[in-house]
Amino acid sequence: MSRIAGRFAELKRSGRAAFVPFITAGDPDAETSFAILEQLPKAGADLIELGMPFSDPMADGPAIQASSQRALASGMTLARLLDMVRRFRARDRATPLVLMGYYNPIHAFGTARFAKEASMAGVDGLIIVDLPPEEDDVLRTPAAAQSLDIVRLATPTTDERRLDTILNGAGGFIYYVSIAGVTGTKSFSTDDVRHAVARLKARTGLPCAVGFGIKTAEQAAEIARFADGAVVGSSIVARVAQGIEKRLKRAAIVRDVTEFCATLAQSVHGARPGIGVE
Repeated sequence: MSRIAGRFAELKRSGRAAFVPFITAGDPDAETSFAILEQLPKAGADLIELGMPFSDPMADGPAIQASSQRALASGMTLARLLDMVRRFRARDRATPLVLMGYYNPIHAFGTARFAKEASMAGVDGLIIVDLPPEEDDVLRTPAAAQSLDIVRLATPTTDERRLDTILNGAGGFIYYVSIAGVTGTKSFSTDDVRHAVARLKARTGLPCAVGFGIKTAEQAAEIARFADGAVVGSSIVARVAQGIEKRLKRAAIVRDVTEFCATLAQSVHGARPGIGVE
């Protein structure tokens, strides 16, 4: 069983949803982002999404776009990101780690080489937002050879025919995008998302995590009551930006971000009291 499947199975037995934080590798610099990454499991992260910084992150809103620019300016590259994963895995063998980003850096790195090195470093899955299912065989085939899950995205505009295509070959979990638009710019309707998640669960045995639009602990808890995971990104990287603006030292930025993540995790984990299955 993969780390992703094992973690969702463990959470299901305990009647809890997953808290899935997103941070951008190298934001605001390599050491600060690694320090945050290292602390996330202690703060309650069940899975972690690590962003691959890219110069044109078209699916992301201002907060994550800015985090990518800071990371690139600090010298973060895909090779250095994989080094960060290796450092993380030397100390944490249990927490699933999913890379999220765009295909251009992977193509430039060499797709087969990337899949092999990512797997060897300790990556568990990939979310490539600009590589649609009809075209992701270029990555899915070498990823499958290295036991890497390709996590697919479903959105509010996904119809039944499109959903068939998305589910065919999907792995790890399904990432439901709660809003039509880019990350961190809109809010979602809980009822709409609940119905969408129920529809997905009726079609697949994969867990369903929800992201794009979850900004607060209260919103994360709302999602965690019915989804298998709540993904929070923009509001976390915004804390990094706030720390920079306040000219906080590294330790203070790390502490502020991880304390915020701990609050989110507590809300997610406490959203379904008394539902655990022995």
